[in-house]
Amino acid sequence: RAAVGQTPSAMALDLVVVDAPASFSLAAQMEVKKPFILSSMRLPLLDTNSKVKRAVVQVISAMAHHGYLEQPGGEAMIEYIVQQCALPPETERPGPGSEDPTADSVRAVSVSTLYLVSTTVDRMSAVLWPYLLEFLTPLRFTGALTPLCKSLVHLAQKRREAGADALLIQYDDSKGTLPSPYAITTRLLAVCSNPYLGDGRGAASLRLLNVLHRDIHPLLHQRWATTIPLLLDYLDEYTEETLSQKEWEEKLLMFLRDTLTVVPDNTWICQLSLEMCKQLSCYSEAPQEKNFLYKCIGTTLGATSRKEVVRERLQELLETARYQEEAEREDRSENEVDKVKSALILCYGHVAAQAPRELVLAKVESDILRNVFQCFHTKDPALKLCLVQSVCMASQAICSSAQASSFHFSRKAELVAQMMEFIKAEPPDSLRTPIRKKAMLACTYLVPLEPALEEQARSDMIHGCLHSVMAVVPGPEGEDGDQESLYLDTTHALEDLLTSLLRRNMTPQGLQIMVEHLSPWIKSPRGHERVRALGLSACLLRFFLEHLHISALVPFHNLGLLVGLFSPRCADLWPATRQEAVSCVYSLLYLQLGYEGFSQDYRDDVAEQLLTLKDGLVHPDPAVLLHTCHSIAQIIAKRLPPDQLISLLLTMFESLGDPDKNCSRAATVMINSLLKERGNMLLEKVRPVGLGHGAGVAWSGRGVYEQDLGQQRLGQIKAWDKFKLA
Repeated sequence: RAAVGQTPSAMALDLVVVDAPASFSLAAQMEVKKPFILSSMRLPLLDTNSKVKRAVVQVISAMAHHGYLEQPGGEAMIEYIVQQCALPPETERPGPGSEDPTADSVRAVSVSTLYLVSTTVDRMSAVLWPYLLEFLTPLRFTGALTPLCKSLVHLAQKRREAGADALLIQYDDSKGTLPSPYAITTRLLAVCSNPYLGDGRGAASLRLLNVLHRDIHPLLHQRWATTIPLLLDYLDEYTEETLSQKEWEEKLLMFLRDTLTVVPDNTWICQLSLEMCKQLSCYSEAPQEKNFLYKCIGTTLGATSRKEVVRERLQELLETARYQEEAEREDRSENEVDKVKSALILCYGHVAAQAPRELVLAKVESDILRNVFQCFHTKDPALKLCLVQSVCMASQAICSSAQASSFHFSRKAELVAQMMEFIKAEPPDSLRTPIRKKAMLACTYLVPLEPALEEQARSDMIHGCLHSVMAVVPGPEGEDGDQESLYLDTTHALEDLLTSLLRRNMTPQGLQIMVEHLSPWIKSPRGHERVRALGLSACLLRFFLEHLHISALVPFHNLGLLVGLFSPRCADLWPATRQEAVSCVYSLLYLQLGYEGFSQDYRDDVAEQLLTLKDGLVHPDPAVLLHTCHSIAQIIAKRLPPDQLISLLLTMFESLGDPDKNCSRAATVMINSLLKERGNMLLEKVRPVGLGHGAGVAWSGRGVYEQDLGQQRLGQIKAWDKFKLA
C-alpha cells in the first residue's frame, strides 16, 4: 500500500481497524492488548489528512464503547476529539469533484462523537468528568467551547442526580490541572459577550454556569436559577444581526453585579478579580471580549471593600495595558507619555460612568474633571479623542443623576468652550476622526445643566458645530462604509445637540433663532449643504411639533417668515432638498394649528394634501415642479392667518433673486398664487403703507407684475423688513 501512495499513519490505522472487531468480539481475551492498540494510534493522531482524521474519530468512538479509553493513554484520544471540535471554519471550499472530506465535516463528526460518547456511553462518565473541564480555559480549544459546554452540562446533571447536594468538582482528588471556580466563571462570562459565535457559545456557557452554581459558590443556587434563564430567554429573542451589543453587555454586567451582591465574601471577590486580570492577556486577538473583560474587572473591583486590592489591580492594569490597542486606549499615539495619559483619562471617564449616581455630583468637578482639565492643552489627536470621550461619559453620568436638575455645574461654560476648540481644530471640509461627533455629544449632555449658557456662547456653539458638519465635502459614490457610518453618526450628534438647545427655549422665538443659524446653509450655492440644512430644519420642526405644549392661545407670530424661507426650496435642483422643504412647510402648518388650539392628533385635510404633492417634486421637469409649487402655495394660502401674509410675501420677495433659477421661478409662481387667493385683503393694508416712487412693483388683487429686476428693486424689497411682524 505504501507503493501506491498510502501514508504510514493510514497503514497503521488500517491495522487498528482490522484488529478492532476481533478485539471487540473477544474482549476478555484481548484485554491485555488494549494498551498496545492505544499506543498504535499515536501515529494516526499526528496525520493532518482529513480522511485520516475522520477515520481516527470513528475508531476512537468505537474504542469508547468498548472500554479502551479507560486505559492509560485514553485521555490523549479524548483530547484529539476536542482538538477536532475546535477546528476553525474553512474559508476555501474544495472543488465539486473532490472526494476529500473538509475540515468542517471532520469538525461536525467530532462534535457529534463527543456529545454521543458523553450522553450514551455510561462507562465514559467517569473518564470525561471532570477531565473535560480542563479544556475550557486554554485558548487553542476556544472553537470547541459550545460542544464542550453541552457535554459538561449533561455529565454534571447526571452526577447531580446521582449525588444530590454533593459538590461536582472535587479539587482535592485532581492533579492540580482543573480550572478554579474563578477561572471557569471568568472564561465563560468573557465568551458570553459574543454569544452567537461558535454555534451559540453564549447560551451553552450560561447553561454550564447554571449547573455548576454550587461549585462556583454555595450561595448562588437560588439567584442563578432565576437570572440565568432570563438571559437565555433574551438571547432566544434575537439573532446575531439584531442583538444590541451594548444592551447585552449591560445585562451581563448586571448579572455579575447581582452575583457579587449575593456573595458578600471579600476574599472570593478579590480572587475573582485576580483571575480576570490574569486572563486579559488571553484575549489579545479578541478585542471585543477583552474590552468586556475590562468592564468585568471594574465591576468586580467596585464590589470589594479592600482598597489595597483595588490599588494593586489598577496598578497591574496600567503597567500591562497595551496602550496601542483601540479597545484599551481608543486610538494610536506616537508618544509613550500620551499613551499613558490617554488610558488614565479614559479611566476617569469610566469611573464617572460606573460610579453610584449619588456620589457622582459630589466628586465630578473636584476629583474627576479637575484632572481631565490638566490635559486639554494637548495637540495629540488620540489624547484629544480620549479627553472628549471621558468628558462625554462624565457629562452623561451627571445628567442621569436624580439630582441633575438642581446641580450647579460651575465649569460648564469652560468645558463647552474646550469642546468647541476641539471641534474648530478639525478640518472643516473632511471627516477623519470621531472627535467632533463625541464633542457634540458631550455638549448635548452639558446643555441641559445649570447654569444656562450665555447667549453669545450658545450662538458660537451652534455656528461652530454647523460649520464643522455642513461644509464636509461628500465622499465619492460607494465610499468606505466606515467613513459613511462616521458621517451619519456625526450628523445625528449634531441633530441631538440642536434639539437639546431648542428644548431650553421651546418658543416661536427659540425656533426662529435656530432657523436663522441654518438660513445661510439653506440658501447655499452648494447642493449638499442645502440638503443637509433642510434635513436639520425638518428634524427641528418635527421635534418642536412633537413637544408642543400650549397653555394659552398665543399667536405663532413668525409663521410667515419661516414658511417664506422654506417654500421656494420646494423647487430646488436637488430632489432630496425639495422633499425636506415640503416636510418643513407641513410641520409649520400643523404648528399653526397647534397654536390655534387643535390637539396633536388632529389631522387637517388641507395640510395633508402636502404629502400627496411630494411625488410631483421627484419629477425633474421644471413645468411639473412649478405646477406643484403653485398647488403648495394654494394650500399655504388656505391655512395662513391674515396677519402673517405680508411677512410671508416679503420673505418670498427675497427669493426672487435666488441664484437657483428654479427657486426664483418658484417664488414668482407662489407669490402670484398667494395674491390670487388672498390679494383682496392686502389692498387695505398696502394703501396706507405706500410704496413710494419707483418702487418697481405694482399691486393688484389679481397678481404681481415685476417691472424692474435690478438691484434697485431688491434693495427696496429688503427695506420692507421694518414691516415684518416680530
